[in-house]
Amino acid sequence: MTKALVTLLFAVVSVGAQDPISLKDAVRLALDKNKSIEASGAARKAAESRISQARSGFLPKVNYSESWARSDNPVFVFSSLLTQNQFGAQNFQIGTLNNPDFLNNFQSQLTADQVLYDAGQTKHAIRSAELTKDITSEEGRRTEMEVIAGVMRAYYDSLLSADQLQATSQAMRSAQADLERAQAIRTAGLSTDVDTLSIRVHLAGVREQQIRREADVEVSRAALNDAIGLPLDTPHTLTTPLAPLDFPEGSLVDQENSAVAQRPEARQAKLATSLADTQAASAHSNLLPQVTLHGGFEVDRQRFITRGGDNWLVSIGLRWNLFNGFSDKSRIDESKFAQQRSSAEEARANSAIRLQVHRAYADVHAATQRIEVAQASVAEAEESLRITQNRYEAGISNVTDLLRTETAVLDARTRHLAAVRDQRIAAAMLELAAGTLTPDSAVLNERTR
Repeated sequence: MTKALVTLLFAVVSVGAQDPISLKDAVRLALDKNKSIEASGAARKAAESRISQARSGFLPKVNYSESWARSDNPVFVFSSLLTQNQFGAQNFQIGTLNNPDFLNNFQSQLTADQVLYDAGQTKHAIRSAELTKDITSEEGRRTEMEVIAGVMRAYYDSLLSADQLQATSQAMRSAQADLERAQAIRTAGLSTDVDTLSIRVHLAGVREQQIRREADVEVSRAALNDAIGLPLDTPHTLTTPLAPLDFPEGSLVDQENSAVAQRPEARQAKLATSLADTQAASAHSNLLPQVTLHGGFEVDRQRFITRGGDNWLVSIGLRWNLFNGFSDKSRIDESKFAQQRSSAEEARANSAIRLQVHRAYADVHAATQRIEVAQASVAEAEESLRITQNRYEAGISNVTDLLRTETAVLDARTRHLAAVRDQRIAAAMLELAAGTLTPDSAVLNERTR
């Protein structure tokens, strides 16, 4: 009985326990569990397999075949007897030549073909496969950065919801204290019921906000678990604080240059241009001849095992496509247009990336300035509330001034928290735009100003 009780208590504690998790822990957990990253890994491996397929063009093709045939066709019988090493003088008789008996032929063939020269088609195929793999790898890196950014957004949204709930709860306690003051003053006969009723209305409004904040906390926690890849109801204690981040963001020009060099989309556009160039070269190679080496070993038998003979063959062949209905010319023209399109898309992508960096850079600085303004506003609003509360208690200020300052404090605290969250997110978006966002990025640190 005691053992069962201990087990039950342990289960209850385990269910209610909340594991502490930092922002870096959440990011690493998401990278391990995210299905999009898993899909990107599979796509990269598939691209690596295509490289091996392309390299097989340098290797010989070896085939083995086994067949059986039975016929009284004179040509079939005559040739089969020769390859079986069973042809004799009696087979020259006119009757036998014209009307032979049925003959079995069990044939075994082993052939090998080796390309000696293909005008660089295999080389171009390998290069195309390697470029495709690099494009796929960049897509995987892009997915990883987007997962990191998504986890950061969900993490700080969850922190913001919790801190805003705390600020609202603090406003509730302050409003309740104001109500107690108003009731005391009313009891002393220094005010009317209007003051207490006004504060009760204000208190109800703050309580309504508190209810909304509680719902926001639940939703934001579920969104964080979804971003990480955990069950939506998994409890956590978030250890990275919602505080302003201090990091050297560098100059705008440096960030833009880094983005053009490091951003996955920029690299993909550049690789796509190289791929178009390679495909154009491959299209031109179709106009050149191909030389192949062929070898074969053959065994023909009247019976499955016995009464047979063998022979071998080695040959070199040249194939030159002189005309195929302008198909090659059309393919060359197509590759030229693909090159032009890739070059234009690369220039367009670079311009769009620079614009994104510019926007993210501006967002970081705007959020940082908002934090400074909001910090001063919080301090001023809290001091104004303290003075107003004292003046109201002394009968100098009215309830309207008191409620206005109460609302101002809550608004100032909410704006400050939102500005800090926006700065954190903007810093992540800047690294995402610059193509430098990794699990070890400085924006994931807990270092604050």
